[in-house]
Amino acid sequence: MSNADAAPRSTMQRLLDGVERVGNMVPHPVVIFLILIAVVMVLSTLLSLFGVAVTHERINPQTDTVETTTTALRGLLNIEGIRFIYSSLVPNFMSFTAVGLMICAMIGAGVAEESGLVTALIHKLVIVSPRWALTYILAFVGIVASVAADAGYLVLIPLAGVAYLAVDRHPLAGLALGFAAVAGAFTVNMLIKPLDAVLVEFTNDAAALVNPDATIGLASNIWFSIVSVLVLTCIIAVITDRVVGPRLGTYDPSEASEGATTEPKTMLSDEETRGLKFAGYGLLGLVAVFLLLTVPPGAPLRDPTTGDLIGNSPFMNGLIALIMLIFLTAGWCYGIGAGTLRTLPEVIAAIEKSVKGLGGTIFLFFVLSQFVAYFTYTNMGTVLALGLSGVLQSANIGALPLLVGFIVVVAIIDLLLTGAIAKWAIFAPVFVPLLMNLGVEPEAVLAAYRVGDSPMNAITPLNAYFALMVGFAQKYNRNAGVGTVVSMMLPYVVWMFVLWTALFAVWKALGLPWGI
Repeated sequence: MSNADAAPRSTMQRLLDGVERVGNMVPHPVVIFLILIAVVMVLSTLLSLFGVAVTHERINPQTDTVETTTTALRGLLNIEGIRFIYSSLVPNFMSFTAVGLMICAMIGAGVAEESGLVTALIHKLVIVSPRWALTYILAFVGIVASVAADAGYLVLIPLAGVAYLAVDRHPLAGLALGFAAVAGAFTVNMLIKPLDAVLVEFTNDAAALVNPDATIGLASNIWFSIVSVLVLTCIIAVITDRVVGPRLGTYDPSEASEGATTEPKTMLSDEETRGLKFAGYGLLGLVAVFLLLTVPPGAPLRDPTTGDLIGNSPFMNGLIALIMLIFLTAGWCYGIGAGTLRTLPEVIAAIEKSVKGLGGTIFLFFVLSQFVAYFTYTNMGTVLALGLSGVLQSANIGALPLLVGFIVVVAIIDLLLTGAIAKWAIFAPVFVPLLMNLGVEPEAVLAAYRVGDSPMNAITPLNAYFALMVGFAQKYNRNAGVGTVVSMMLPYVVWMFVLWTALFAVWKALGLPWGI
Protein backbone atom coordinates (compact mmCIF):
# COMPACT_ATOMS: atom_id res chain seq x y z
CA MET A 1 0.00 0.00 0.00
CA SER A 2 1.34 3.46 -0.90
CA ASN A 3 1.62 6.29 1.60
CA ALA A 4 -1.13 8.13 -0.26
CA ASP A 5 -3.52 5.22 0.27
CA ALA A 6 -2.71 4.90 3.97
CA ALA A 7 -5.34 6.24 6.36
CA PRO A 8 -4.27 9.33 8.33
CA ARG A 9 -3.10 8.51 11.85
CA SER A 10 -5.08 9.95 14.75
CA THR A 11 -3.56 12.01 17.55
CA MET A 12 -3.91 9.06 19.92
CA GLN A 13 -2.14 6.74 17.49
CA ARG A 14 0.71 9.22 17.04
CA LEU A 15 0.96 9.59 20.82
CA LEU A 16 1.11 5.81 21.23
CA ASP A 17 3.72 5.58 18.49
CA GLY A 18 5.82 8.07 20.44
CA VAL A 19 5.41 6.12 23.68
CA GLU A 20 6.38 2.94 21.87
CA ARG A 21 9.50 4.54 20.34
CA VAL A 22 10.61 5.93 23.72
CA GLY A 23 9.87 2.63 25.41
CA ASN A 24 11.87 0.68 22.86
CA MET A 25 14.85 2.84 23.77
CA VAL A 26 14.66 1.60 27.37
CA PRO A 27 17.33 -1.12 27.69
CA HIS A 28 16.96 -4.55 29.24
CA PRO A 29 16.47 -4.46 33.07
CA VAL A 30 19.87 -6.10 33.55
CA VAL A 31 21.51 -3.32 31.53
CA ILE A 32 19.59 -0.72 33.53
CA PHE A 33 20.95 -2.07 36.81
CA LEU A 34 24.49 -2.38 35.45
CA ILE A 35 24.25 1.33 34.56
CA LEU A 36 22.87 2.10 38.02
CA ILE A 37 25.74 0.18 39.63
CA ALA A 38 28.23 2.28 37.66
CA VAL A 39 26.41 5.47 38.69
CA VAL A 40 26.45 4.42 42.36
CA MET A 41 30.16 3.64 42.17
CA VAL A 42 31.13 6.99 40.66
CA LEU A 43 28.66 9.17 42.58
CA SER A 44 29.39 7.59 45.97
CA THR A 45 33.11 8.08 45.46
CA LEU A 46 32.74 11.75 44.48
CA LEU A 47 30.38 12.54 47.36
CA SER A 48 32.56 10.75 49.88
CA LEU A 49 35.51 12.93 48.83
CA PHE A 50 33.42 15.96 49.85
CA GLY A 51 32.67 14.40 53.22
CA VAL A 52 28.90 14.18 52.73
CA ALA A 53 27.22 12.96 55.93
CA VAL A 54 24.00 13.40 57.86
CA THR A 55 23.42 13.57 61.60
CA HIS A 56 20.18 12.15 62.91
CA GLU A 57 18.51 10.70 65.97
CA ARG A 58 17.43 7.09 66.22
CA ILE A 59 15.96 4.91 68.94
CA ASN A 60 18.22 2.14 70.20
CA PRO A 61 15.88 -0.90 70.29
CA GLN A 62 17.99 -2.58 72.99
CA THR A 63 18.10 0.32 75.47
CA ASP A 64 14.98 2.19 74.24
CA THR A 65 16.93 5.44 74.36
CA VAL A 66 17.40 8.16 71.75
CA GLU A 67 20.88 8.29 70.29
CA THR A 68 22.48 10.86 68.00
CA THR A 69 24.20 9.17 65.08
CA THR A 70 26.22 10.49 62.15
CA THR A 71 26.00 8.51 58.94
CA ALA A 72 28.76 9.26 56.43
CA LEU A 73 28.57 8.42 52.76
CA ARG A 74 31.10 5.77 51.75
CA GLY A 75 32.71 5.50 48.32
CA LEU A 76 33.06 2.32 46.30
CA LEU A 77 36.08 3.26 44.21
CA ASN A 78 38.53 3.66 47.08
CA ILE A 79 40.61 0.95 48.74
CA GLU A 80 37.92 -0.25 51.17
CA GLY A 81 35.20 -0.06 48.55
CA ILE A 82 37.15 -2.09 46.00
CA ARG A 83 37.85 -4.71 48.65
CA PHE A 84 34.14 -4.89 49.40
CA ILE A 85 33.19 -5.22 45.71
CA TYR A 86 35.70 -7.99 45.13
CA SER A 87 35.06 -10.05 48.27
CA SER A 88 31.27 -9.72 48.48
CA LEU A 89 30.24 -10.85 44.98
CA VAL A 90 29.10 -14.34 45.98
CA PRO A 91 27.92 -13.46 49.53
CA ASN A 92 25.73 -10.70 48.10
CA PHE A 93 23.95 -13.20 45.88
CA MET A 94 23.77 -15.99 48.47
CA SER A 95 22.22 -13.65 51.04
CA PHE A 96 19.61 -12.46 48.54
CA THR A 97 16.80 -14.63 49.92
CA ALA A 98 14.34 -13.53 47.25
CA VAL A 99 15.96 -16.14 44.98
CA GLY A 100 15.11 -19.00 47.32
CA LEU A 101 11.60 -17.72 47.97
CA MET A 102 10.86 -17.42 44.25
CA ILE A 103 12.18 -20.89 43.46
CA CYS A 104 10.21 -22.50 46.33
CA ALA A 105 6.99 -20.82 45.23
CA MET A 106 7.48 -21.78 41.59
CA ILE A 107 8.09 -25.44 42.49
CA GLY A 108 4.45 -25.69 43.49
CA ALA A 109 3.06 -23.25 40.93
CA GLY A 110 4.91 -25.04 38.12
CA VAL A 111 3.32 -28.38 38.96
CA ALA A 112 -0.16 -26.82 39.20
CA GLU A 113 0.24 -25.11 35.83
CA GLU A 114 1.91 -28.01 34.00
CA SER A 115 -0.68 -30.52 35.19
CA GLY A 116 -3.49 -28.38 33.76
CA LEU A 117 -5.07 -27.61 37.14
CA VAL A 118 -5.11 -23.83 36.63
CA THR A 119 -6.66 -24.08 33.16
CA ALA A 120 -9.30 -26.55 34.33
CA LEU A 121 -10.25 -24.41 37.32
CA ILE A 122 -10.73 -21.33 35.15
CA HIS A 123 -12.82 -23.28 32.63
CA LYS A 124 -14.94 -24.79 35.42
CA LEU A 125 -15.69 -21.43 36.98
CA VAL A 126 -16.72 -19.90 33.65
CA ILE A 127 -18.91 -22.86 32.70
CA VAL A 128 -20.87 -22.91 35.98
CA SER A 129 -21.26 -19.13 36.23
CA PRO A 130 -24.85 -17.84 35.87
CA ARG A 131 -25.30 -15.27 33.11
CA TRP A 132 -25.93 -12.32 35.46
CA ALA A 133 -22.77 -13.05 37.47
CA LEU A 134 -20.47 -13.93 34.56
CA THR A 135 -18.81 -10.50 34.39
CA TYR A 136 -18.07 -10.42 38.12
CA ILE A 137 -16.79 -13.99 38.22
CA LEU A 138 -14.51 -13.45 35.22
CA ALA A 139 -13.12 -10.27 36.78
CA PHE A 140 -12.51 -12.01 40.10
CA VAL A 141 -10.92 -15.09 38.52
CA GLY A 142 -8.75 -12.86 36.31
CA ILE A 143 -7.33 -11.06 39.33
CA VAL A 144 -6.77 -14.24 41.32
CA ALA A 145 -5.21 -15.95 38.26
CA SER A 146 -2.05 -13.88 38.76
CA VAL A 147 -1.07 -16.41 41.45
CA ALA A 148 -0.12 -18.71 38.54
CA ALA A 149 1.92 -16.07 36.70
CA ASP A 150 1.32 -16.29 32.92
CA ALA A 151 -1.73 -18.54 33.14
CA GLY A 152 -4.10 -15.58 33.47
CA TYR A 153 -2.82 -13.94 30.29
CA LEU A 154 -2.72 -17.13 28.25
CA VAL A 155 -5.93 -18.77 29.49
CA LEU A 156 -8.32 -16.32 31.14
CA ILE A 157 -8.22 -13.51 28.55
CA PRO A 158 -9.10 -15.61 25.45
CA LEU A 159 -11.54 -17.64 27.56
CA ALA A 160 -13.33 -14.45 28.61
CA GLY A 161 -13.79 -13.49 24.96
CA VAL A 162 -15.26 -16.89 24.11
CA ALA A 163 -17.48 -16.85 27.21
CA TYR A 164 -18.93 -13.46 26.23
CA LEU A 165 -19.56 -14.69 22.71
CA ALA A 166 -21.41 -17.71 24.12
CA VAL A 167 -23.91 -15.45 25.92
CA ASP A 168 -24.41 -13.17 22.89
CA ARG A 169 -22.23 -10.34 24.16
CA HIS A 170 -19.39 -8.63 22.31
CA PRO A 171 -16.25 -10.81 22.65
CA LEU A 172 -13.97 -7.75 22.63
CA ALA A 173 -15.68 -6.64 25.86
CA GLY A 174 -14.79 -10.02 27.34
CA LEU A 175 -11.17 -9.65 26.23
CA ALA A 176 -11.01 -6.14 27.73
CA LEU A 177 -12.50 -7.43 30.98
CA GLY A 178 -9.94 -10.23 31.18
CA PHE A 179 -6.98 -7.99 30.36
CA ALA A 180 -8.05 -5.37 32.91
CA ALA A 181 -8.34 -8.02 35.61
CA VAL A 182 -5.11 -9.89 34.87
CA ALA A 183 -2.85 -6.93 34.07
CA GLY A 184 -4.48 -4.01 35.87
CA ALA A 185 -4.62 -5.69 39.28
CA PHE A 186 -1.54 -7.87 38.99
CA THR A 187 0.09 -6.98 42.33
CA VAL A 188 -2.82 -7.98 44.59
CA ASN A 189 -4.49 -11.29 45.23
CA MET A 190 -6.63 -13.18 47.72
CA LEU A 191 -3.66 -15.52 48.14
CA ILE A 192 0.04 -15.01 48.74
CA LYS A 193 1.96 -15.53 45.49
CA PRO A 194 5.62 -15.71 44.41
CA LEU A 195 5.79 -11.98 43.59
CA ASP A 196 4.95 -11.15 47.21
CA ALA A 197 8.06 -12.94 48.42
CA VAL A 198 10.31 -10.78 46.24
CA LEU A 199 8.58 -7.47 47.02
CA VAL A 200 8.66 -8.18 50.77
CA GLU A 201 12.35 -9.07 50.63
CA PHE A 202 13.22 -5.77 48.92
CA THR A 203 11.08 -3.92 51.46
CA ASN A 204 12.88 -5.54 54.40
CA ASP A 205 16.29 -4.75 52.92
CA ALA A 206 15.25 -1.12 52.53
CA ALA A 207 13.68 -0.90 55.99
CA ALA A 208 16.91 -2.20 57.53
CA LEU A 209 18.61 1.02 56.39
CA VAL A 210 16.57 2.82 59.06
CA ASN A 211 16.00 0.09 61.63
CA PRO A 212 17.86 -3.24 61.36
CA ASP A 213 15.10 -4.89 63.41
CA ALA A 214 12.24 -3.68 61.21
CA THR A 215 10.83 -6.55 59.15
CA ILE A 216 7.53 -7.40 57.55
CA GLY A 217 6.17 -10.81 56.57
CA LEU A 218 4.69 -12.34 53.45
CA ALA A 219 1.17 -11.55 54.70
CA SER A 220 1.94 -7.93 55.58
CA ASN A 221 -0.46 -6.61 52.92
CA ILE A 222 -2.98 -9.44 52.87
CA TRP A 223 -5.99 -7.56 54.31
CA PHE A 224 -5.50 -4.61 51.97
CA SER A 225 -4.98 -7.00 49.05
CA ILE A 226 -8.16 -8.98 49.78
CA VAL A 227 -10.31 -5.85 49.98
CA SER A 228 -8.57 -4.46 46.88
CA VAL A 229 -9.46 -7.62 44.93
CA LEU A 230 -13.13 -7.29 45.88
CA VAL A 231 -13.26 -3.56 45.08
CA LEU A 232 -11.40 -3.95 41.78
CA THR A 233 -13.66 -6.84 40.80
CA CYS A 234 -16.67 -4.55 41.13
CA ILE A 235 -14.96 -1.67 39.31
CA ILE A 236 -13.93 -3.87 36.36
CA ALA A 237 -17.37 -5.47 36.12
CA VAL A 238 -19.24 -2.15 36.25
CA ILE A 239 -16.95 -0.54 33.65
CA THR A 240 -17.48 -3.55 31.38
CA ASP A 241 -21.27 -3.57 31.74
CA ARG A 242 -21.84 0.19 31.73
CA VAL A 243 -19.07 1.62 29.54
CA VAL A 244 -17.09 -0.79 27.37
CA GLY A 245 -19.89 -3.22 26.47
CA PRO A 246 -22.44 -0.57 25.40
CA ARG A 247 -19.77 1.29 23.41
CA LEU A 248 -18.90 -1.82 21.42
CA GLY A 249 -22.57 -2.63 20.78
CA THR A 250 -23.72 -5.78 19.01
CA TYR A 251 -21.05 -8.06 17.63
CA ASP A 252 -20.92 -8.74 13.90
CA PRO A 253 -19.28 -12.14 13.24
CA SER A 254 -18.28 -10.97 9.77
CA GLU A 255 -15.61 -8.80 11.44
CA ALA A 256 -13.73 -11.87 12.64
CA SER A 257 -10.44 -12.90 11.05
CA GLU A 258 -10.69 -15.52 8.33
CA GLY A 259 -10.54 -19.02 9.74
CA ALA A 260 -10.99 -17.90 13.36
CA THR A 261 -12.79 -20.40 15.56
CA THR A 262 -14.98 -18.97 18.28
CA GLU A 263 -16.80 -22.01 19.60
CA PRO A 264 -16.93 -21.91 23.41
CA LYS A 265 -16.01 -24.89 25.56
CA THR A 266 -19.31 -25.83 27.18
CA MET A 267 -18.15 -28.62 29.46
CA LEU A 268 -15.09 -30.21 30.99
CA SER A 269 -13.86 -33.60 29.88
CA ASP A 270 -14.27 -36.61 32.19
CA GLU A 271 -10.53 -36.55 32.84
CA GLU A 272 -10.59 -32.88 33.85
CA THR A 273 -13.57 -33.42 36.14
CA ARG A 274 -11.89 -36.37 37.81
CA GLY A 275 -8.67 -34.36 38.14
CA LEU A 276 -10.49 -31.54 39.94
CA LYS A 277 -12.03 -34.04 42.37
CA PHE A 278 -8.61 -35.53 43.10
CA ALA A 279 -7.18 -32.03 43.61
CA GLY A 280 -9.95 -31.31 46.13
CA TYR A 281 -9.21 -34.53 48.01
CA GLY A 282 -5.52 -33.74 48.10
CA LEU A 283 -6.15 -30.22 49.34
CA LEU A 284 -8.43 -31.49 52.12
CA GLY A 285 -5.74 -33.94 53.20
CA LEU A 286 -3.13 -31.18 53.31
CA VAL A 287 -5.47 -28.95 55.35
CA ALA A 288 -6.01 -31.81 57.83
CA VAL A 289 -2.24 -32.21 58.27
CA PHE A 290 -1.72 -28.50 58.88
CA LEU A 291 -4.62 -28.37 61.33
CA LEU A 292 -2.81 -30.99 63.38
CA LEU A 293 0.41 -28.96 63.14
CA THR A 294 -1.18 -25.65 64.16
CA VAL A 295 -4.43 -25.98 66.14
CA PRO A 296 -3.61 -28.07 69.25
CA PRO A 297 -1.88 -26.29 72.17
CA GLY A 298 1.86 -26.80 71.88
CA ALA A 299 1.58 -27.71 68.18
CA PRO A 300 4.94 -27.69 66.33
CA LEU A 301 4.14 -24.61 64.22
CA ARG A 302 3.04 -22.41 67.13
CA ASP A 303 5.39 -19.96 68.84
CA PRO A 304 7.29 -22.12 71.38
CA THR A 305 7.34 -19.27 73.92
CA THR A 306 3.95 -17.58 73.66
CA GLY A 307 1.96 -20.30 71.93
CA ASP A 308 0.73 -17.80 69.31
CA LEU A 309 -0.01 -18.94 65.77
CA ILE A 310 -0.16 -15.49 64.16
CA GLY A 311 2.88 -13.28 64.59
CA ASN A 312 6.47 -14.40 65.03
CA SER A 313 5.62 -18.09 64.86
CA PRO A 314 7.16 -20.93 62.84
CA PHE A 315 3.88 -21.10 60.86
CA MET A 316 4.09 -17.48 59.71
CA ASN A 317 7.86 -17.50 59.24
CA GLY A 318 7.62 -20.53 56.97
CA LEU A 319 4.47 -19.53 55.12
CA ILE A 320 6.19 -19.94 51.75
CA ALA A 321 6.39 -23.69 52.47
CA LEU A 322 2.60 -23.88 52.85
CA ILE A 323 2.08 -22.01 49.58
CA MET A 324 4.45 -24.39 47.79
CA LEU A 325 2.75 -27.47 49.27
CA ILE A 326 -0.76 -26.26 48.37
CA PHE A 327 0.07 -25.90 44.69
CA LEU A 328 2.29 -28.98 44.63
CA THR A 329 -0.29 -31.22 46.29
CA ALA A 330 -3.30 -29.94 44.36
CA GLY A 331 -1.37 -29.96 41.08
CA TRP A 332 -0.05 -33.49 41.47
CA CYS A 333 -3.41 -34.86 42.63
CA TYR A 334 -5.07 -33.21 39.63
CA GLY A 335 -2.41 -34.72 37.38
CA ILE A 336 -3.10 -38.20 38.78
CA GLY A 337 -6.84 -37.83 38.28
CA ALA A 338 -6.62 -36.26 34.82
CA GLY A 339 -3.76 -38.47 33.67
CA THR A 340 -1.45 -35.55 32.93
CA LEU A 341 1.08 -36.08 35.74
CA ARG A 342 0.91 -39.61 37.08
CA THR A 343 4.42 -40.48 38.22
CA LEU A 344 7.05 -38.81 40.37
CA PRO A 345 9.47 -38.44 37.43
CA GLU A 346 6.76 -36.52 35.54
CA VAL A 347 6.28 -34.21 38.52
CA ILE A 348 10.02 -33.67 38.76
CA ALA A 349 10.11 -32.86 35.04
CA ALA A 350 7.35 -30.29 35.56
CA ILE A 351 9.32 -28.70 38.41
CA GLU A 352 12.48 -28.62 36.32
CA LYS A 353 10.60 -26.93 33.49
CA SER A 354 9.26 -24.32 35.88
CA VAL A 355 12.67 -23.62 37.42
CA LYS A 356 14.36 -23.50 34.00
CA GLY A 357 11.93 -20.76 33.09
CA LEU A 358 13.38 -18.70 35.93
CA GLY A 359 16.84 -18.58 34.34
CA GLY A 360 16.50 -14.98 33.19
CA THR A 361 14.95 -13.95 36.50
CA ILE A 362 17.74 -15.58 38.52
CA PHE A 363 20.39 -13.74 36.47
CA LEU A 364 18.47 -10.50 36.99
CA PHE A 365 18.43 -11.27 40.73
CA PHE A 366 22.21 -11.76 40.65
CA VAL A 367 22.68 -8.26 39.26
CA LEU A 368 20.01 -6.86 41.58
CA SER A 369 21.71 -8.38 44.62
CA GLN A 370 24.94 -6.56 43.74
CA PHE A 371 23.11 -3.26 43.23
CA VAL A 372 21.28 -3.57 46.57
CA ALA A 373 24.48 -4.51 48.41
CA TYR A 374 26.50 -1.67 46.88
CA PHE A 375 23.74 0.87 47.46
CA THR A 376 23.46 -0.24 51.09
CA TYR A 377 27.24 -0.17 51.63
CA THR A 378 27.57 3.41 50.40
CA ASN A 379 24.82 4.69 52.76
CA MET A 380 23.45 6.70 49.84
CA GLY A 381 19.89 5.59 50.57
CA THR A 382 20.16 6.52 54.24
CA VAL A 383 21.73 9.92 53.57
CA LEU A 384 19.22 10.74 50.81
CA ALA A 385 16.21 9.56 52.80
CA LEU A 386 17.22 11.41 55.96
CA GLY A 387 18.01 14.58 54.04
CA LEU A 388 14.70 14.53 52.17
CA SER A 389 12.73 13.57 55.27
CA GLY A 390 14.14 16.60 57.08
CA VAL A 391 13.03 18.87 54.24
CA LEU A 392 9.59 17.27 54.08
CA GLN A 393 9.12 17.46 57.84
CA SER A 394 9.91 21.16 57.71
CA ALA A 395 7.43 21.57 54.85
CA ASN A 396 4.81 19.76 56.95
CA ILE A 397 3.23 18.14 53.89
CA GLY A 398 1.99 15.07 55.70
CA ALA A 399 2.54 11.38 55.11
CA LEU A 400 -0.69 10.66 53.19
CA PRO A 401 -0.13 13.29 50.44
CA LEU A 402 3.41 11.96 50.05
CA LEU A 403 2.12 8.41 49.67
CA VAL A 404 -0.42 9.51 47.07
CA GLY A 405 2.34 11.38 45.23
CA PHE A 406 4.45 8.24 45.37
CA ILE A 407 1.59 6.25 43.79
CA VAL A 408 1.39 8.77 40.93
CA VAL A 409 5.17 8.62 40.33
CA VAL A 410 5.13 4.81 40.21
CA ALA A 411 2.21 4.86 37.76
CA ILE A 412 4.00 7.26 35.41
CA ILE A 413 7.22 5.22 35.49
CA ASP A 414 5.20 2.06 34.84
CA LEU A 415 4.39 3.32 31.34
CA LEU A 416 8.05 2.81 30.40
CA LEU A 417 9.36 0.29 32.95
CA THR A 418 6.65 -2.31 33.46
CA GLY A 419 8.48 -4.93 35.57
CA ALA A 420 7.19 -4.83 39.16
CA ILE A 421 10.38 -6.32 40.56
CA ALA A 422 12.80 -4.04 38.69
CA LYS A 423 10.94 -0.86 39.69
CA TRP A 424 10.68 -1.82 43.35
CA ALA A 425 14.39 -2.63 43.45
CA ILE A 426 14.99 1.00 42.44
CA PHE A 427 12.29 2.67 44.53
CA ALA A 428 12.46 0.65 47.76
CA PRO A 429 15.94 1.74 48.98
CA VAL A 430 14.91 5.41 48.67
CA PHE A 431 11.20 5.65 49.45
CA VAL A 432 10.91 3.06 52.22
CA PRO A 433 13.55 4.75 54.45
CA LEU A 434 12.28 8.20 53.48
CA LEU A 435 8.70 7.49 54.50
CA MET A 436 9.72 5.46 57.54
CA ASN A 437 11.52 8.54 58.84
CA LEU A 438 8.22 10.38 58.45
CA GLY A 439 6.44 7.81 60.58
CA VAL A 440 5.05 5.63 57.76
CA GLU A 441 5.23 1.88 58.29
CA PRO A 442 6.96 -0.10 55.50
CA GLU A 443 3.77 -2.12 54.92
CA ALA A 444 1.99 1.09 53.86
CA VAL A 445 4.77 1.99 51.42
CA LEU A 446 4.57 -1.47 49.84
CA ALA A 447 0.77 -1.21 49.62
CA ALA A 448 1.12 2.17 47.88
CA TYR A 449 3.54 0.61 45.42
CA ARG A 450 1.02 -2.13 44.61
CA VAL A 451 -1.58 0.51 43.76
CA GLY A 452 0.73 2.55 41.55
CA ASP A 453 2.31 -0.38 39.74
CA SER A 454 -0.75 -2.23 38.42
CA PRO A 455 -3.37 -0.23 36.44
CA MET A 456 -1.00 1.18 33.81
CA ASN A 457 -0.04 -2.38 32.81
CA ALA A 458 -3.31 -2.54 30.87
CA ILE A 459 -2.55 0.46 28.66
CA THR A 460 1.18 0.59 27.99
CA PRO A 461 2.32 -1.03 24.72
CA LEU A 462 5.53 -1.95 26.55
CA ASN A 463 3.75 -4.59 28.59
CA ALA A 464 5.08 -7.89 27.25
CA TYR A 465 1.51 -9.15 26.89
CA PHE A 466 0.04 -6.05 25.25
CA ALA A 467 0.88 -7.38 21.79
CA LEU A 468 -0.77 -10.67 22.76
CA MET A 469 -3.92 -8.74 23.67
CA VAL A 470 -3.87 -7.06 20.26
CA GLY A 471 -3.61 -10.50 18.66
CA PHE A 472 -6.59 -11.76 20.66
CA ALA A 473 -8.60 -8.71 19.58
CA GLN A 474 -7.76 -9.28 15.89
CA LYS A 475 -9.32 -12.74 16.15
CA TYR A 476 -12.72 -11.07 16.53
CA ASN A 477 -12.00 -7.87 14.60
CA ARG A 478 -9.40 -8.22 11.86
CA ASN A 479 -8.94 -4.42 11.80
CA ALA A 480 -8.15 -4.15 15.52
CA GLY A 481 -4.83 -2.61 16.51
CA VAL A 482 -3.04 -0.81 19.32
CA GLY A 483 -5.51 2.06 19.22
CA THR A 484 -8.44 -0.37 19.50
CA VAL A 485 -7.03 -1.96 22.64
CA VAL A 486 -6.03 1.33 24.27
CA SER A 487 -9.45 2.86 23.64
CA MET A 488 -11.08 -0.15 25.32
CA MET A 489 -8.67 -0.22 28.26
CA LEU A 490 -8.52 3.51 29.01
CA PRO A 491 -11.79 3.61 31.06
CA TYR A 492 -10.56 0.71 33.18
CA VAL A 493 -7.18 2.33 33.81
CA VAL A 494 -8.63 5.71 34.79
CA TRP A 495 -11.31 4.39 37.15
CA MET A 496 -9.15 1.66 38.67
CA PHE A 497 -6.34 4.12 39.37
CA VAL A 498 -8.60 6.82 40.85
CA LEU A 499 -10.81 4.58 42.98
CA TRP A 500 -8.02 2.27 44.10
CA THR A 501 -5.94 5.27 45.17
CA ALA A 502 -9.00 6.58 47.04
CA LEU A 503 -9.35 3.20 48.78
CA PHE A 504 -5.70 3.38 49.81
CA ALA A 505 -6.13 6.93 51.15
CA VAL A 506 -9.21 5.97 53.18
CA TRP A 507 -7.45 2.85 54.49
CA LYS A 508 -4.46 4.88 55.60
CA ALA A 509 -6.58 7.67 57.10
CA LEU A 510 -8.59 5.17 59.17
CA GLY A 511 -5.43 3.43 60.36
CA LEU A 512 -6.65 -0.02 59.28
CA PRO A 513 -4.18 -2.92 59.47
CA TRP A 514 -2.50 -3.67 56.14
CA GLY A 515 -2.03 -7.34 56.87
CA ILE A 516 -0.74 -9.88 59.34
